[in-house]
Amino acid sequence: MGVAASQAGSSTSIAALLAGQRLDANREVWEQRLRQVTAADVQAALASRPGSYSLTKLLALVAPAAEDYLEQMAELSQRLTLQRFGRTIKLYAPLYLSSHCVNRCRYCGFNKDNSFDRTRLSVDEALAEAELLSREGFRDILLVTSEDRQFISVSYLTQLARALRGRFSFISAEIYQMTASEYRQLFDAGIEGITLYQETYDRQAYAHYHLGGPKANYDTRLQGPDDFASAGMREIGLGALLGLANWRIETLALGEHACGLMKRYWKSRISFSFPRLRPACGVPTEAFPHLVSDKNLVQMILALRLCFADAGLVLSTREGADLRDRLVGLGITKMSAGSRTSPGGYSQDHKDAGQFEVSDERSPSEVAAMLQRQGLEPVWKDWDRAFLSI
Repeated sequence: MGVAASQAGSSTSIAALLAGQRLDANREVWEQRLRQVTAADVQAALASRPGSYSLTKLLALVAPAAEDYLEQMAELSQRLTLQRFGRTIKLYAPLYLSSHCVNRCRYCGFNKDNSFDRTRLSVDEALAEAELLSREGFRDILLVTSEDRQFISVSYLTQLARALRGRFSFISAEIYQMTASEYRQLFDAGIEGITLYQETYDRQAYAHYHLGGPKANYDTRLQGPDDFASAGMREIGLGALLGLANWRIETLALGEHACGLMKRYWKSRISFSFPRLRPACGVPTEAFPHLVSDKNLVQMILALRLCFADAGLVLSTREGADLRDRLVGLGITKMSAGSRTSPGGYSQDHKDAGQFEVSDERSPSEVAAMLQRQGLEPVWKDWDRAFLSI
């Protein structure tokens, strides 16, 4: 079987799995099953081996019945995370490259239909921003761009990555969707992780929130993680934008997607992010009926940790300082600090509208000090390419 056929088959298997289980549409059966979960079901899930996954177990842990067991879930999650990751929390910084976009996503400040002064960073300007992050201590950087392929091309990204390799130990990207061969070019240039949110696994909701642009194709989006995983990326970043659909069912779909990828790309590491909708340019949050409470965000994080022992759990500055301080000891392994969500934001505050409003505005050193006060170790660098030559 050729590579293209193999990739098509793997994409179909994920799509078919979600469709066969009704996790992508007509989800009423899961709403009913969630309501039917009992205290005994939750207790059975908590008695299973910590970190082991099954859809039945995840269902019990995200059900309303599990809300009465959050304290026990937190204790188990904390213990498991300590066993697998020690007392370390990795710190990273996002570097936004462009606010131009051809997509029309209702939830995003970079929506093509929004009117504001947009910015693109040249490679030299991006390197200057990265230098500021390096001076703060960061050695883990996330390149972020909207769907601006005309300017932020594969050539641009490979040139930038090669220039950053000597300064940063780990370079990842949250970018528009590419082909497997294009992802391979990024990997060869030094980008070793890709994050691609499906945004929502609910097909009907996906169509509602994605009005136009390349991103509007649900099935193409679902293919993305297979493409960059097959290109050799060491980290596969998944997530759903919390607020677009029922978070409990989104978590079930996310778990099934992750499980399928782990079986095929076992050399790569899965990480989960938990982006909740935040106010942004032209985005009134009251227009979204499925906003997730702090309590349920905690429940989702704990449930995924108890089902995926070795997955990275990533928390961004979308969340407020108080909540982030409480969450770091419960399963989180990586968090951003001092983030700016507009291109050029590190050298010139509020240069233009950001993708979303940052909630935790503390400096990187303040976040590091918070972690140390909690007995945790902030890690600015935990990987080096020299390991590959040992």
